[in-house]
Amino acid sequence: MSPAPDERDRIRAAMHRIFAGTPEHSNGALTIVALAAEAQVPRNALTQRHPDLKNEFYGKVRARGQTPDSEKRLREQVRKLKELREADAEELRQIRSDNQALVGALHQAVMENRQLRQQLAERPGILRLLPSQPRPGI
Repeated sequence: MSPAPDERDRIRAAMHRIFAGTPEHSNGALTIVALAAEAQVPRNALTQRHPDLKNEFYGKVRARGQTPDSEKRLREQVRKLKELREADAEELRQIRSDNQALVGALHQAVMENRQLRQQLAERPGILRLLPSQPRPGI
């Protein structure tokens, strides 16, 4: 199925309206979605049938010294992901530090337990059982 003959003309006219700041069918954003809406064509008309017009659109956006909205959103997402990655790295450093402290405490407890068992085995009469308190209701 070939595109409608006036599809390219509608896309070019939509580009002109968006760059002139007079969109009629879209919000005028510098995106392919807005361009497709403005030209009243499906988005895939730009991504599949007329990628040259899509590239021309983004080229004109950059030539005006502007960044396409899609690129701005991606840059913002990358920034947020880098912040999250740094926060995760800091949390991982803290977890590793806590883990080392816990391993040290466990090692110390095992050694003390071993010493107490050894002392008990060497001097069995040294420990005495204390009388327990009766629990109420029993």
